[in-house]
Amino acid sequence: MFTRREALFGAAIGAAAVAAMPAFSATVTQADIKALPREKIKLVSPPFVHPHDQVAKTGPKIVEFTMTIEEKPVVIDADGTKLNAMTYNGSIPGPLMVVHQDDYVELTLINPETNSLAHNIDFHAATGALGGGGLTLINPGEQVTLRFKATRTGTFVYHCAPGGPMIPWHVVSGMNGAIMVLPRDGLRNDQGKPVKYDRIFYIGESDFYIPRDEKGNFKSYESAGDGYDDIVKVMRGLIPTHVVFNGKVGSLTGDNAMKAKVGETVLIVHSQANRDTRPHLIGGHGDYVWEQGKFANPPAKDLETWFIRGGSAGSALYTFLQPGIYAYVNHNLIEAVELGATAHFMVEGTWNDDLMTQVEAPKPIAVN
Repeated sequence: MFTRREALFGAAIGAAAVAAMPAFSATVTQADIKALPREKIKLVSPPFVHPHDQVAKTGPKIVEFTMTIEEKPVVIDADGTKLNAMTYNGSIPGPLMVVHQDDYVELTLINPETNSLAHNIDFHAATGALGGGGLTLINPGEQVTLRFKATRTGTFVYHCAPGGPMIPWHVVSGMNGAIMVLPRDGLRNDQGKPVKYDRIFYIGESDFYIPRDEKGNFKSYESAGDGYDDIVKVMRGLIPTHVVFNGKVGSLTGDNAMKAKVGETVLIVHSQANRDTRPHLIGGHGDYVWEQGKFANPPAKDLETWFIRGGSAGSALYTFLQPGIYAYVNHNLIEAVELGATAHFMVEGTWNDDLMTQVEAPKPIAVN
């Protein structure tokens, strides 16, 4: 069993990181930053994304976010299998944050006293102090506020990184999400021309490692710490028991399918904080794909399947041309069909026979 004392023992990391911080830059003063306008954002649960401007209307600002860490049991499949989840704001993945390049991200992270473990946040978009992880490690009953400048555009992962073997355990227990840093003048295609989206959805892919008992049934535990030893043994085998989108099997199918209309352009942000994945939209394409997630690089065009490296986030822009149900999958089809990595888009509109038509309905084989 992983004890509360062991969980809190790593708090000294934060103090060491603060002591190692350099003096504040001479080119930008605290007074300069204090004078910037502020915008307070209310985060929303994925696959949805908080309202934002695609093109910045003003100069740089301080964008304020608040996230509360929740440790809670989550049912992850139709069989009732439970994950002792660790989450940002109660969702897996954590909410997508959106800012513009040169904005300042100011996050207040809260670890309620009802939790049992220490947590922090490492932003892959940030510079220094373990991505902020060295400055945000907090015990239950504490909160901390971190500010960093969003200097690079793109989509980036964030995750909990409390130190040592705690890092992968927290990440695969749900503590990860993404931040999108838009260019101030918005997205551009491979020719440098502006492109916009009508809708945006955030899909966070997770790999879970649930221990089984001697009969092969998935085990459950009273708290996250109680299952630590068993979970680590499964993790070290590198074979997930579940690979899912947004926290559980079927989270984005059926009544929860993402909705769009023919003619609408949709931006899909896809993150995987731990292992590689291969998103594919069945019946559609990636018109423009920032496979590596970085908007400073020109997007690839017309991809059938794209590759998201473990520990990164990418994005794809697609204009839907036909109505119907589109399956969005990890195209390791074993993981999509057997382990759960499937989502649906439900698209309304009029069918275009020029793009596809059934010339002749099924009938008995003709005999000459």
